[in-house]
Amino acid sequence: MPKPVIAIFDVGKTNKKLFLIDENYSIVYERSARFVETMDEDGEICENLESLTSSVYDSLNQVMQLKEFNIKAINFSTYGASFVYLDEKGTPLTPLYNYLKAYPEALKAAFYAQYGGEEKISLETASPVLGSLNSGMQLYRLKCERPELFNRIRYALHLPQYLSYLLTGKAVADITSIGCHTQLWDFNKNEYHHWVKAEEIDQKFGEFTAADTAVKSSFQGKEVSVGVGLHDSSAALIPYLANFNSPFVLISTGTWCISLNPFNQEPLQADELKKDCLCYMHFKGKAVKASRIFAGHEHEVQLKRIALHFDRAAYLFKHLKFNPALVLKLVNKVPGNQQVQTEFSLTSAFPERDLNIFQTAEEAYHQLVIDLIKQQVYSLKLILNDGIRRVFVDGGFGKNAIYMHLLASAVPDIEVYASSVAQATAIGTALAINDVWNENPAPADMINLKYYSAIQRTL
Repeated sequence: MPKPVIAIFDVGKTNKKLFLIDENYSIVYERSARFVETMDEDGEICENLESLTSSVYDSLNQVMQLKEFNIKAINFSTYGASFVYLDEKGTPLTPLYNYLKAYPEALKAAFYAQYGGEEKISLETASPVLGSLNSGMQLYRLKCERPELFNRIRYALHLPQYLSYLLTGKAVADITSIGCHTQLWDFNKNEYHHWVKAEEIDQKFGEFTAADTAVKSSFQGKEVSVGVGLHDSSAALIPYLANFNSPFVLISTGTWCISLNPFNQEPLQADELKKDCLCYMHFKGKAVKASRIFAGHEHEVQLKRIALHFDRAAYLFKHLKFNPALVLKLVNKVPGNQQVQTEFSLTSAFPERDLNIFQTAEEAYHQLVIDLIKQQVYSLKLILNDGIRRVFVDGGFGKNAIYMHLLASAVPDIEVYASSVAQATAIGTALAINDVWNENPAPADMINLKYYSAIQRTL
């Protein structure tokens, strides 16, 4: 008898995968696609939308032929800040613009001057000023620079909702995409922001639809339930929300280290905004207060500097073990190590350190992580509130024993765990519509945890 499964498309910037997930949340099939580049009208590199669309259809065609699986539902998660603009016939009108594309300074200045200034808009939309990463600003730019094209747009769909549209023909808007650093959503009023309505941009969006709903559709003659799609950062949080009832913070580590607190719905304050705080939305429509540091990037840059200085291969640092005696030595050796960070900084103290003061590469690397932890703890405390007693760290730093031991020591009153969920984004995307396709509740053991205890209170 065919195994009941859900098909999940997990579309990142470079890694794009289709997973089949069974009712026990085991991944039973996996298929990859590659990033195909093209250029927009300005010569900027962007994703080839036609190739991505074909990949969705081709992948589904292939897995539908697999006799051992019964695909009951399909859902999508993708990177954010990317719109697909459709005409009345559902045909894309533009390339899939890169969210890193430079935004015209004059247009940006005119927009904020008209609508009350950067701080006002950012506070109300819980979103820093990020240029094209504020996807609402992409629509505003089209309206101002290419009004004829803007008038031809029937629907502006964030990428997850476009992929859902390919199967359902139903244009929808989803809160996890609309509410994530777009400057479209007023977090205080819980509706589209005033400027969105004033510019009549909200008329370009599909029907506002809850992220945990699905639409009955047909593919190759088979009826399936198709989810509305989710922003990938919100999807990755869902397994934790499903498995833990008591308040927690998730530190998602990669190039950016993002501290996510789904139990803090306090309005964003001006001083928090200046310290790189923002709000995401989880799939039930509640705000998730978050803070960010560029620590993964800094770690890679400084790791190369250490490796070059000490004539070591950078990959060897992956095998370094936590050395508490060395940490104690550094506490007394390096000025400032016994103090906590009290001011916001875009980087840690390490880039300004003279590597000649360190006797070995191991010593220098431990100091790098000490400095990153000081910055991380400062960022974490920006979004902590009463009742938080556990912090989960997933991603690259969760596998770094030096980082984990030092973090646990820096917040001794909070339980610190390295956590991992195999393909958390895909699993979360399936969980969002679990009741639609699965008769079983979410399993309680999908997250692997490793506890780290505090070794000292001086860091």
